[in-house]
Amino acid sequence: MRAINTLRTAFADILKENGFDWPEKTVIEPPRNPKFGDLSINAAILLAKNPHELAQKFAARLLVRCPDIQKAEAAGPGFCNVTFAPAFWQRIVPDIESAGDAYGNCAVGQGRRVLLEYVSANPTGPLHVGHGRGAAVGDSLCRLLRRTGYHVDSEYYINDAGNQMRMLGLSVWLRVLEKTGRDVTWPDEYYRGDYIVDIAQKLLAADPTLADCPEAEGLERCRTYAVKEILDGIREDLCAFRVEHLYWFSEKSLLDHEHHAVNTVLAALTAAGYTYTEENAFWFATEKLGDDKNRVLKKSDGSLTYFATDIAYHHNKFQRGYDSLIDVWGTDHHGYIHRLRAAISAMGQPRDRFHVVQIQLVNLLRDRKPVGMSTRAGTFETLAQVVQEVGVDAARFMFLSRKSDSPLDFDLELVKQRTLDNPVYYVQYAHARICAVLRRAEETGITLPHPVTEALLAPLDTVEDSALLRKADSFENTLRAAATLLSPQYVSYYLMELAGLLHSYYAKHQVLAPDNMPRTLARMALLRAVGQVLRNGLDILGVSAPDTM
Repeated sequence: MRAINTLRTAFADILKENGFDWPEKTVIEPPRNPKFGDLSINAAILLAKNPHELAQKFAARLLVRCPDIQKAEAAGPGFCNVTFAPAFWQRIVPDIESAGDAYGNCAVGQGRRVLLEYVSANPTGPLHVGHGRGAAVGDSLCRLLRRTGYHVDSEYYINDAGNQMRMLGLSVWLRVLEKTGRDVTWPDEYYRGDYIVDIAQKLLAADPTLADCPEAEGLERCRTYAVKEILDGIREDLCAFRVEHLYWFSEKSLLDHEHHAVNTVLAALTAAGYTYTEENAFWFATEKLGDDKNRVLKKSDGSLTYFATDIAYHHNKFQRGYDSLIDVWGTDHHGYIHRLRAAISAMGQPRDRFHVVQIQLVNLLRDRKPVGMSTRAGTFETLAQVVQEVGVDAARFMFLSRKSDSPLDFDLELVKQRTLDNPVYYVQYAHARICAVLRRAEETGITLPHPVTEALLAPLDTVEDSALLRKADSFENTLRAAATLLSPQYVSYYLMELAGLLHSYYAKHQVLAPDNMPRTLARMALLRAVGQVLRNGLDILGVSAPDTM
C-alpha cells in the first residue's frame, strides 16, 4: 500500500502543477506482466487526446520528483509504468515490524457503526455445515471490518416465534408421548432427528409425569425447553468454531405487549400510504418501491408473516443508531432482498445503508460421495461433527476459500490431508516453515536485531526478494478491497499467493548461510516480516498460525 500511496501523492502533485485535477476513474495497479514495472497508472489516458505524449511528460517528472522511483516510462496508449528502487521495497520490512499485529490496518471505515447479523439459524436443530459457512463468513467479515476502521457489532437473530417453533414443540411432545406408551400420529412436517428424542428423554428424566399434563401445557413446556436446549447447543458450537456474537436478539421480543414493535411499524407504513386491505389480508404496496409485486403482512386469519416481523426487526436496528446494516443470508433468500430494501425505503432509510452477503450451498462430500443434509429428516452432518473430524482451522479456511455466493464442494478427506494440496495446510505450513528457520538460527547463535536497519536489508536484491516484498506491501490494499466489497475470501486468496511465494523462495534460496552473514540476516528479517503478515491474515479468517507442523 505504501507503493500506491507514494505514487498517488507524487502524481497528484504533478497533475496540480500542470493544471489538472485528479481524474475520477484513475486506476493504480500492478501491470499484468511484472517486467513492465511495479505499478501502472492510467491518468494520462483520461486527460489528453494524445495520452502517450502526456504520459512521457509525467514519467519524466516522476523521476525528478520522487527519488524512490528508479524507472518511469510511458507504455501502450498512455499508461505510465513505474519501477521502485530496491531500497524502497526493503523499507517495508521495518514498517511491518513496527506495526506488528496492526500491520495492514487502515481507517477506510472512518469509525462508521455497522451491525452485522449472521447465522441466525432457526433453533429447530443443531447447526449444519451450511450454517458453518455463513458463520465463518460473518465472523471473518467482522474481523476484517474492524481492522479497516469500522465499529462493528455482531448479532444473532433468534427465530423463536411462529409455526416452526410450534412444530418443534409438537415434535418433542409426540416423542414424550411415544416414550410413555401413548399412541401417536405423526404429522408430515415433524422434526425427526435423534436430537428430538434426546430432548424428550431429558424432559422425562426431569419430570416422568410430563405426558399426563394437559396437551396445551405439555406442548408449551416442550417448546420452551427444546428452544433453550437447541440454542444452548448452537452457542456452544459457535464458540468452539471461534465465532462471536455480541448480541442475541429474540424475534418474540418484537411481539411482546399489546402495542408491540410489529404493530407500531405496520401503523407507520399505513400512515405513509403504503398499506391496504384486500381479501381480508393486510398488504404492503412494495410495487411502489420497486418490488415485483405487493406483499402480505398479515394473513386473512390474522397471523403475521415473517416479512412483517423482519421489517420491524430491521427498523429496530436502525433505531439503535447504526450507519449500515449487513445481513449474511443464504442464496435461497435472494428474492427477499428487494422487498426488504423496499420496506427500509418506506421507513425513511436510504437503501444503500442495507447490504446482504449471500451464502451459497455447501456440498459436503466424503470419499467423493455426497453426504445428505436435512434438519427435518435428521439426516445431516452437523457443524460440530465436521469440526471434530477436520478441525476448526481447516473448516474455516475451506469455507472462506471461495466466493461466498458460489457453491462450495467441501471434501472431508481432502481437508484432513497434511499435504500442500490442502489449502489451509499450504498457508499454515508457510508460517511454520518461517518459524522453523528462525528457531534454527537461534540454536546456532545467529541473532537478528529488532528493529532492523535499512543497511541490514540491502542484500535483499533478488527477483524473489522483490516479489515477497511487493506482496507484503499489498496486504493493506487487499484488506481495503475485501472490506469495500464485503468479501473476506480475498484475504484467503492473498494468503495462498503469499504462501506460494514463500515456498518458492525457500526452495530456491538458502536462508541460513554462515559464510554470508549479511545476506543471512537480511533474509531472516524478510521471513520474519512475511510471518507477521501471514499471522495477521490468518487472524482475519479466524485460523491459527502454528509455529510447528
